[in-house]
Amino acid sequence: MKGVKLGGGEESSALNFDVNAKLEEKERRSGRLVVGFVLTVGTKPSVVKFEVEGMAVLEGKNPAIERLLEADPKTKVPLLLHRVYQRVFTSTFLLATLLDTPYPPPDLLFSSEMGKAGLEGPVKLEREEKVEEKPEEKEEQAVKAKEAVKAKR
Repeated sequence: MKGVKLGGGEESSALNFDVNAKLEEKERRSGRLVVGFVLTVGTKPSVVKFEVEGMAVLEGKNPAIERLLEADPKTKVPLLLHRVYQRVFTSTFLLATLLDTPYPPPDLLFSSEMGKAGLEGPVKLEREEKVEEKPEEKEEQAVKAKEAVKAKR
């Protein structure tokens, strides 16, 4: 996971979140599918950008796996992408808190199909996590950390 603070403190109510996603089948055999994913969430105006990259491992009966790959009729987004977003939302929220930026809503990729029976099969995620900021923000946070240590003394 990577988070980059791009700009100043815009009012969160004036922000729009854009989502770009890439899903790529890596391995398939009976009862198992491995899908590589890249999920990027940015803001307009440019305040912050979050990126999660990893692998989703789907295990279960083949029809259930195929249903997760189908696009939701209302949102036109694959159900697997909804599951990935649900799993990474908490990390994105925490990263946004650390960067002192707005966070995307938990229902950004809301699906009417998520609660239906047969779609609860195991999806395991493997991902890397990184936090990146502009150099001047790193210096600013270092000063704040030093001030906090001095205040405790």
